[in-house]
Order: sequence, then structure tokens, then C-alpha cells
Amino acid sequence: MKDIQSLRDNRRINIKKVGVKDISYPITVLDRANKVQKTVARFNMYVNLPHHFKGTHMSRFIEILNHFHGDINLRSFQNILQETKNKLQAEAAHMEIEFPFFFKKKSVAAHQNELAEYHCKMHGSLAEDDDLTLEIAVPISPPLPVQTDSGLPESLGHWGVANICLRFKHFIWLEKVIEMVEEVTSHNLQWSTSSQKPSNSPLSVEKIAKQLADKLTHHPDISWCSITVENLSQGFSTFATIEWPEKNNLSNPKSIQ
Repeated sequence: MKDIQSLRDNRRINIKKVGVKDISYPITVLDRANKVQKTVARFNMYVNLPHHFKGTHMSRFIEILNHFHGDINLRSFQNILQETKNKLQAEAAHMEIEFPFFFKKKSVAAHQNELAEYHCKMHGSLAEDDDLTLEIAVPISPPLPVQTDSGLPESLGHWGVANICLRFKHFIWLEKVIEMVEEVTSHNLQWSTSSQKPSNSPLSVEKIAKQLADKLTHHPDISWCSITVENLSQGFSTFATIEWPEKNNLSNPKSIQ
């Protein structure tokens, strides 16, 4: 078989992105309580090719994943990007993964631990410098009212969601980010002690976004964050976004300590 990648291309047209997407693959996520948590992620992998290459063998992306099988985690992210860039002789390598993360936490209403699922994303890029962002979607839900009879509990649904995207100076637990977000959101969604219904005090996406920004931007391990709070209303949604610092600063350490 002819190696398409090695063929010269005289049209001098750079390929912005070429790669594979929606690859389902097992990964390991660090877990504060259990050391590790095994889950399945969906991968997108792509590169920027210089103009003198016609293309690349897509199977090489899968070969790289297989090479790191059993060792795909936050700490190996940069190594995977480096191998992708080197093997495909690319100007830049990129990888995106989406995965569910499960966190057992104390339920105030049920007086016991319950397992909650959070949707997470990671995006890494490696050109001359490297960049890594972590995104977590944290549901914003009113606490369940205290059950006073044997009937079925009332279905409350979600008030909305807080999407937190961050860059960090040093390693930070996923559980810690979730806890910081829920400390703010649970405080803002209080129930009236008389009617067990949501308080009549105004609750806005702007208020929650500002309070989340105040909490996250003071954490010593976070160097940049983007916060989007969305309220799911009937027929439409409202949202507020805050980015700190406002101008992206990509000069992060090249390794996570």
C-alpha cells in the first residue's frame, strides 16, 4: 500500500484539521475515595498537517490509543499528544474526550450517600506549547423536600446546569470542583420552611455565575476558568457566562504536578 502521508503535495494548502472522531475507548480517571475509576470515553483526535503532506493514515490514531491502553488518564494526556504529533509529523496535535464521572456524596434529604453522574470533557492541544482544559457540567437542582407521608416524592426536575471549564496550575480533584460548585448552587436554591416550595427571592443566572466566579477564581490551583450558568425554562433558556481572566492566558505549566 502506498503511504499517502509521505507523498509531496505542491498545492501549498495547509490542512487545518484531519483526524477521527467518536471513538469509544476505556479510560482511567483518578478517584479521591477509591484511587481510580474506570469509565468509557468518546475520543476525537486530529492534527494540523503542513502543506507538503497530502494526508495521513487514520489508523495511526487508533494505534496510538492502543499503545496507551490501560494508561489513558489526565497525566498521560500530554504523552499521547506528543506521540500523535511525532508519528504523524504534524504541526499540532489535538485530542478531545468526553466521559461520565460518578461521585458518591451525602444526600441531605435521604440522609445517606447517593451516586451522582457528571458529564466531563477534556481538550488538549500541543503545538509549540501545550494547553489542557477540563470541563464539568454540574446540574443545579433544588433539594428534595422532606417526605412527611408514605406517598411518592414530588418530581422536581432540574433548575439548570453550571458548565465549568478551567485550566489549572496543579492537579485538582474532579470531586473538589464539583463540591465548590454545589456549595454555591445549593446555598442559592433554598426551600421555604413554611411551604416547602422554592423561596420567592429572585434567583438569576447572573447571581449564581458571579458567586461561582468569586469562589473558583480564588482557588490557588486554578489559572483560568469559564463559567456558564443556564436556567432551563418553559420554551426557552436563559444563561450567563463569565470568563476569568478575560483575556486567555495560555502560559500554563507544561506538566500537572
